[in-house]
Amino acid sequence: MSVSSQSQPQLPPTGAITPKTALKATTEQWFEYPIKVQPHHTDYSGAVWHGTYLTWMESARVDYWQSMGIDFAELVKLGCDLPVVELSLRYHQAIRLGQEIIVKTRMNEIAGVRLNFDYRIDSPNAKELYVSGKVTLVAIDLEKGKIMRQLPPAVQDILVKLIQS
Repeated sequence: MSVSSQSQPQLPPTGAITPKTALKATTEQWFEYPIKVQPHHTDYSGAVWHGTYLTWMESARVDYWQSMGIDFAELVKLGCDLPVVELSLRYHQAIRLGQEIIVKTRMNEIAGVRLNFDYRIDSPNAKELYVSGKVTLVAIDLEKGKIMRQLPPAVQDILVKLIQS
């Protein structure tokens, strides 16, 4: 069965959803999320399976938000979701079973309801870069199924505090 592109809802380009008077922020400090590579993270050859990186990045991002006082489950209860709308990864070198690595994330930019994150997956001593990436999230009103005009006030308050510190 084929699905026509007309039946699939399409989001506008993320550049089209950034208001001119939006809250903008950038953080310089990386949030670090340590991982020890387990068998279930790898493919048959013992190298980390490419989809595993996305899971690690999501976990790091959720913990990062938690460290700032934003509970993702509470955000969803308030009717806001933050789905990934853009994703870019660059694989620099393979990670193998048993290795210890650090998933690093930081907000690169907050522009209106568009949240951009940078990622690095490094060795613990930061001498080896394994993966780098960028992810863009957009705030969605769960009830309406549409992009929000602004972030929920509680989230915006936390981000303003983050900017000022």
